[in-house]
Amino acid sequence: MSAVEHNSQTTDVRRFGAVRSLLLLVAACLLALIGAAGVAWYLNSSPPQAAATEMAFSVNRGESVAAIARRLQQRGVIRSGRFLRLLSVVQGTQNSFQSGNYLLDPTMTAVEIHDYLVSGRQQLIRVTIPEGWTVRRIADHLQSNAIVSAADFTAAAGSQELLASFGIDADTAQGFLFPDTYYFHQDYPADAVVRHMIETFLRAARDIYPDLDSLSAAELYDYVILASIIEREYVSADETPLMASVFYNRLNAGKRLESCATVVYVMTEEQGLPHPSRLFYRDLERRSAFNTYLNHGLPPAPISNPGHNALRGAFHPAETDYWFFVLRGESADRHHFSRNLQEHNQASVLYLRTPR
Repeated sequence: MSAVEHNSQTTDVRRFGAVRSLLLLVAACLLALIGAAGVAWYLNSSPPQAAATEMAFSVNRGESVAAIARRLQQRGVIRSGRFLRLLSVVQGTQNSFQSGNYLLDPTMTAVEIHDYLVSGRQQLIRVTIPEGWTVRRIADHLQSNAIVSAADFTAAAGSQELLASFGIDADTAQGFLFPDTYYFHQDYPADAVVRHMIETFLRAARDIYPDLDSLSAAELYDYVILASIIEREYVSADETPLMASVFYNRLNAGKRLESCATVVYVMTEEQGLPHPSRLFYRDLERRSAFNTYLNHGLPPAPISNPGHNALRGAFHPAETDYWFFVLRGESADRHHFSRNLQEHNQASVLYLRTPR
């Protein structure tokens, strides 16, 4: 074999090897693309354990994509939180998720959920829950606004599974349903409404008392019970720490709280009577565990759902030697605080005497 023929065969072999390597590289790339496409399809598809019905989901104001994706994965709505985060990076939507309340269809893919939460498309009803309302009043108000039936809301507020998920050891969510203005869909799931109101309470309570998570469930419950009483007693917000000081002084001394608000609760919530315009001595004798004129210590549960001012008073009471307070007349917005019974009785005559 001549040198020319040998070189030609060597060149052919090298050319064949290069073509084969190129074909193998192309095949490997195709397999990688197919594999990546398969993984993407898998991660984008709805998980098999997704809820059978629409699921309520809230995006909080200022919440990061990572937190949203993590909660979606934990709730079983998407297969992978990382996939949703990557999708938002690719599309440049990390800061485009709109806060609010959504209903997620169980058949939605991760891409569809991403687009839905970015679009912010919601049909919402604005509803305001005033401070001091009970579960019953909130339930009726939500029903009148076509958000949820009163029966469903009351049942959700008493769900032990739901309460346990927040570490609340109580019969109902009363006291933890934060008074605020909310935006809900019509026919919003009752458990989602309750969850959202409790989450709002916990955020507000942590702002007021940063060490909230260090409290035991029982300690937190006592604060909420006291705040619920203050909520139904105060008129001017700056007086809530003073009221709290009166109640703490009485509790620490083993005296009865003697809160008129607890008697009104007995009459309206337990006995179904209309709200009284005034209380009589016979009302103070109404038998109930909630009547703090008859029983020592805190009542067994909150008597209302307290707002910022009452919670702030309960968590940050003033340091005083006050033992009593009384409203300075029927239409007054201030209370008189007393250090002894004689002063309190004199103030009661002065401020409460009705002209004949």
